[in-house]
Amino acid sequence: MKNPPSSEGPALPRSDVQLGQLLLHAGKLSEKDIEAIGVKQREDGLRFGEAALRLGLISEDDLRQALARQFAHPCLPDSDTSVDAELIAAFCPPGPEGEALRDLRSILMLRWFDGHRRLLALTSGRPGEGCGRLAANLAVAFSQLGERTLLIDTNLREPELHRLFKLRGDPGLSGVLAGRHSPEKATSGIPALGDLSVLPAGAPPPNPQELLSRASFIRLLDAAAEQYDIVLLNTPPALESADARIVATRAAGCIIVVRRDATRLGDAAALTDQLSGAGVEVLGAVLTS
Repeated sequence: MKNPPSSEGPALPRSDVQLGQLLLHAGKLSEKDIEAIGVKQREDGLRFGEAALRLGLISEDDLRQALARQFAHPCLPDSDTSVDAELIAAFCPPGPEGEALRDLRSILMLRWFDGHRRLLALTSGRPGEGCGRLAANLAVAFSQLGERTLLIDTNLREPELHRLFKLRGDPGLSGVLAGRHSPEKATSGIPALGDLSVLPAGAPPPNPQELLSRASFIRLLDAAAEQYDIVLLNTPPALESADARIVATRAAGCIIVVRRDATRLGDAAALTDQLSGAGVEVLGAVLTS
């Protein structure tokens, strides 16, 4: 698609031309549609995407997908079923929840992942407080920045990340720590989401605390820190077992996940004291709903 000067107005900005080409190549617009959008832009002083939406030529999802490709920002269409719908970050949603995830990502990039640190644990006090969901969405958000991101499910008691990413539950971390599988065999790349890899928990073992205490876990994390820019560790509820404290100690830093109208203030305080007493830097708490 060319961008010649027009007698009806100035040529379209380069970014609009690129966006138009992406929508044209995706079969969402025709050359005639693009001409009509240009007229609408000049008449009403609109951006290309806004003009296309006003004319009813594309949907919000079409525009999101084109913008994601334009800025090399991995984003799934609303109709995609390759991952669970709870992974809202994968669909690049507008609105408060998507913005909150991106804000949290920015804060962590400034406060924690600003140099040599690569590992961060996420934990909650009790089950059902949204820790796994937040860890998964945050991992997607980091990968969308182009960061090589690894998400590890260390919740060996009630794993959930394999469900969110629609992966096989085994092989996983438990098999790696038991020496049955290599990390490479147990880790799955998520091609549709850029530089994201997931190491699921694997088959629930009878001795999760002992597995997480092994030197093989330390070696795994050391290798991951060399290979990836961001390594997020989802843990089991910290007030239910010592597993989370072991994992958070290995990571050195931790975020506490609390749930609106569910988490007790006493539980959050006890968890903070427990982790701080183990030498873990508690970066703060994130409220989920």
